[in-house]
Amino acid sequence: MSTESIVMTRVDDLRRQALKQLEQLEVLMRRGHFDYGNGYHGRVYLNPHQLFRHPSTIWRLAQDLLDVLPSALLEQTEVVAGPVMGGALLAHTLAGLLDGRRALTHPPCSFAPFSGRGDQDFTLRGFYAREMAGKRVLLADDVRNTGKTFQRCAELVKEAGGTVIATAEICDRMEAMVDVGVPNYALAEYKAPENYAAADCPLCAAGDPITSF
Repeated sequence: MSTESIVMTRVDDLRRQALKQLEQLEVLMRRGHFDYGNGYHGRVYLNPHQLFRHPSTIWRLAQDLLDVLPSALLEQTEVVAGPVMGGALLAHTLAGLLDGRRALTHPPCSFAPFSGRGDQDFTLRGFYAREMAGKRVLLADDVRNTGKTFQRCAELVKEAGGTVIATAEICDRMEAMVDVGVPNYALAEYKAPENYAAADCPLCAAGDPITSF
């Protein structure tokens, strides 16, 4: 077996283990009846709050995510940035773990959070924008849905004079509608089944109660 095949097999194993762990931790909830708050219902919900409930969980998953990323990319990364709240926590963890893998003589990796709420409401404080100028940036988030959050963050990095070299997340829902134009890496991938308009939801029609947690 070639070195490349061994690496791909290990990455596949990591992804399978991560998907199983996300379900065990009830981050990936696949057997409920969820009201998404946007007019749609469905069986599947990704609960990022459960992901960050215990710091050791995200610490372990972040290490596995680093193992999925190409070594050349990790060597180039100068800043890891992510949107509040989950993406910023993941980015901060990744930046710290990345420094632990590199030589002591390597310049330390910086961290930058994007503030705000919603796909189009993020901002980058001047302090972090100045630190990002001229740097190579890895964007991180807990979950990738439509990809719009990454798109907005990439725009802010460009405005600050930085360069996005890749995006990465714990779980990709395989529903991205926009392309940032750089490689994307996910620790786990899960394509959710079809969602239903609340007025036509078969789960409601069957009398299944809305899942609460």
